[in-house]
Amino acid sequence: MLEFSERGIYCPAADIYIDPWKPVSRAVITHGHSDHARPGHEHYLATDAAAPVIRHRLGDVTLETVVYGETRTINGVTISLHPAGHIPGSAQVRIAYRGEVWVVSGDYKTEADGLSEGFEPLACHTFITECTFGLPAFKWRAQSDVMADLNAWWAGNADAGRVSVIGAYSLGKAQRILANIDTRIGPVFTHGAVEATNAVLRAQGLTLSPTTRVDPGMERKAFARGLVIAPPSALGSAWMRRFGDVSTALASGWMALRGIRRRRAADRGFVLSDHVDWPSLNAAIDATGATRVYVTHGYTGVVSRWLQSRGLEAGIVETRFEGEQLETAGAETSEEIDVPAAPGAAHASNETASTSAAIPPNASQAHDDP
Repeated sequence: MLEFSERGIYCPAADIYIDPWKPVSRAVITHGHSDHARPGHEHYLATDAAAPVIRHRLGDVTLETVVYGETRTINGVTISLHPAGHIPGSAQVRIAYRGEVWVVSGDYKTEADGLSEGFEPLACHTFITECTFGLPAFKWRAQSDVMADLNAWWAGNADAGRVSVIGAYSLGKAQRILANIDTRIGPVFTHGAVEATNAVLRAQGLTLSPTTRVDPGMERKAFARGLVIAPPSALGSAWMRRFGDVSTALASGWMALRGIRRRRAADRGFVLSDHVDWPSLNAAIDATGATRVYVTHGYTGVVSRWLQSRGLEAGIVETRFEGEQLETAGAETSEEIDVPAAPGAAHASNETASTSAAIPPNASQAHDDP
C-alpha cells in the first residue's frame, strides 16, 4: 500500500506522501517539527491542532485541516489522523485500502504530559514506527518525578542567588515544562524563539504558565529567582551573559547517557523526552497487533533485529527524519548500555555491555526536537 521513495513515504493509490522531505503535490503532515513539516509542497493536510504552528513556521501555505478521527477518501483510500502524544496536534496517519490497514506513527510518546493529546493505539496490519530511543537503556522516569527534580534544582538555585537556565526545544519540550513547573518558586523567562511558539499555542487555547520574553534592555536584577527556558543552542552563546551567575541544565532523553551530559558541560541533565522509551516502544508495537513493522529514524538495526527475533516481519526504512537531536556532531561515547537479545537469551547487563552506538543516531544533524 505504501512505498518508500526518494521524496518520502508514498501511497500510489491516493497519490499522497506522508511527511515528505522533497516538494510534492499533496503532503500529509504528522506535526510541526521541521524534519516532518517542510516547505515547498503544493497542498498540505494536517490536524486542526497542528495547523497554527505549521502556518507559523511555513507561512501562507495551502493547508487543509481535519479533526482527529475525521476521514478523507481519495481513490478508494481512506485516510485519517489520530493522536500521537508527541507534541500538541501531532498525529499518526491511518491508511486503509481494500481491507488492509497501515499506520505511520510519525513521532510519538505514550506517557500523558498534561499538554498534548494522548496517544491512541491503532490496530493495523503494518506499522511504521520511529525508534529514536530504541535501546533497553532508555527507560523514562515518570514525568511527575522529573518535574519534581527540576523544581528542586530551580528552587535551590534561587535560594543561592543563581539564575536557572534550561535548554529545551522551542516547540514541544519548552511548553511541556511550562505546563508542569511550580511557578511559586519565581518568575519564568523565555528566549524569543520559545516565546514566539508560546504565543501560537496560547492563541489556540493551550494553558501555559505566565512567561516574560528576555529582551536586551532588561537589567540583570530582573532575573532574580528566575527560570529561563531557551533552545539548547543558546546555552553556550553570548546571549547567556546577561543573566550573571547561572546554573545550566538540559532537558532531553539523551541526558540518560553520561557521556553526553559531560560533553555538554551543563550543571544538570533532566531525562525528559517527547519520544517513546524502550518499554513503551515495544508496548506500542504490540498494541497495534501488526505482523509487519518498519522502523525509521533511530536505532533501526537493533530494533528491526529484535522484532524479527520475536517473530515479526520487520524492516528498515531510510528516511530524513531526525528524531531527537541535541547538537552532538562528531560525538563518540563508550556508554555502558543494555542491548536487546533474542527472547530466552541472556541480556547483557549495564555493567558488561558497551557500545559506541550509544551516540544519538544522525547526530550530525541539528534539529528542534529533543
